Amino acid sequence: MKALFAKFLLIIVIAALGTLTARTQDKSDWEGIFPDGCTTITLGKLATEDGSVITSHTDDSHRTRSWIDITAPGKHPERSEAKMYKRMPYDSLVMPTYIHREIGSIPQVPETNGFINSAYPCMNQYQLGIGESTFGGREELQSDEGLIDCQRLCQLMLERTKTARDAILLGGELCEKYGWNDYGECLTVSDPREVWHFEIVGPGKGKTGAIWVAQRVPDEHISVNANASRILEIDLEDPEYFLASGNIFDVAKENGWWDESMGPFRFAYAYAPDSRKSLAGRRREWRVLDLAAPSLELDPWAENYPFSVKVDEKISMGKLISMFKDYYEGTDFNFVKDITVADDSGKMVISPLANPFMPYDMNKVFRINGGWGWRGERTIARWYTMYATIIQSRDWLPDEIGGLVWLAMDNVATSIYIPVYCSVTDLPSAYKTPGRPNGYTTESAWWAFNRLGTLAAQRWGDMRYDVDAVWDPWQAELLQNQKKVEEEALALYKKGNPKKTIEYLTGYTHEWGEKVVRKAWDMGDLLWTKYDELF
Repeated sequence: MKALFAKFLLIIVIAALGTLTARTQDKSDWEGIFPDGCTTITLGKLATEDGSVITSHTDDSHRTRSWIDITAPGKHPERSEAKMYKRMPYDSLVMPTYIHREIGSIPQVPETNGFINSAYPCMNQYQLGIGESTFGGREELQSDEGLIDCQRLCQLMLERTKTARDAILLGGELCEKYGWNDYGECLTVSDPREVWHFEIVGPGKGKTGAIWVAQRVPDEHISVNANASRILEIDLEDPEYFLASGNIFDVAKENGWWDESMGPFRFAYAYAPDSRKSLAGRRREWRVLDLAAPSLELDPWAENYPFSVKVDEKISMGKLISMFKDYYEGTDFNFVKDITVADDSGKMVISPLANPFMPYDMNKVFRINGGWGWRGERTIARWYTMYATIIQSRDWLPDEIGGLVWLAMDNVATSIYIPVYCSVTDLPSAYKTPGRPNGYTTESAWWAFNRLGTLAAQRWGDMRYDVDAVWDPWQAELLQNQKKVEEEALALYKKGNPKKTIEYLTGYTHEWGEKVVRKAWDMGDLLWTKYDELF
């Protein structure tokens, strides 16, 4: 026991040093590569068990805001303006965050749609959904001259359009006119009919505009973005599956990044080549596609994978949730496979203190998967997730019922997804209460799950089972109840009373939101008590 405790203390100390080292790396080490960023998985309607079109998002950043609320539809006076902001890191409060500095405005439209207002707004009242993943791109493309960043673009798309295709075309038009001022981003945009990956980069230092491309995921397929540009060859003569800005080839030629002598144009290699080097991205790409289509026997060390693959079997919501909880357990890439101790019989087993969510420099200390360091391996589930969404759009239901955001707070591996329908008018107060940057508070849903996840990670080999014993049955209950709940909501809707439908769904979201937050606090207390002698 003393040996285990000593090793536990060593892990804590090295983890702290590893985090500090990562923060002080020279910028050239991470330029164009975002291993800490988000994961988004997309599925066409024939790839899912129930016929949903799906996009998703893990907001893997502890700088973004931890609270979520509902923005109602709006009407705006003639000649009014929509303010635009620049997101900037800010470290003068209790915890790291972003501040949003006003940098200008663009013309407002007469009416705007309501939407679920997460850090990256995720779904509007018409079942239009958006996921996000940063891939960076060439440093010289980022321009501060523009007015639109990623969070603003998500909001503008949701406020002003109803379909994925219209959202992409509008987003491209606005960014070309008013300027994209962010790093390279992938937005995964869905509606009840189809889902697309929309990749966008800046026009170059000192310029206003944008370069963008979009590719549709075939209905039978699954795709993924994990902080690396994924769109390669494009066919603009097939607008059913490809869209792009008018300058997509010219800018690459002007800068010597591509011409016809180099072979077919590939967007990722023209505008974000370093992102294809990121093992942190490629490993997640492989894992998602391999879980969905193991028959393809994809090479886990490949540089590129197909943009999308046909699923071997239709994907259930339970299967998709398990993908987001994944940390490569059962594979050669399990982070903790080499952190072992002797059990009572002398057999070497994985230490219960082994933590799959450790900082990147721990890879080198424990020689995890070769010890590539912080710009190498990372899992899908991460300790620094702020929130996660899985977004369903369904064409056989009215918008009020068909649009559904499954919402989890903090690390998905120790959390639970609750249903938030796109028509709900409010969320439980704990979800609207800021948890960061002002420090710990028991009023915040995020802190309830963050405390639980942080505690569970300290003795993951044991505590994970305590957490799963509660969340797994509850998650199964939620998924099983979905059909019944929606049948009742639809019965209300068919009686000609959409207002009653919305009130019913809002109440259901409140019931489960409040229930899981209370349980997260209770489980945190349980872990403190049960394992007190080991801390």
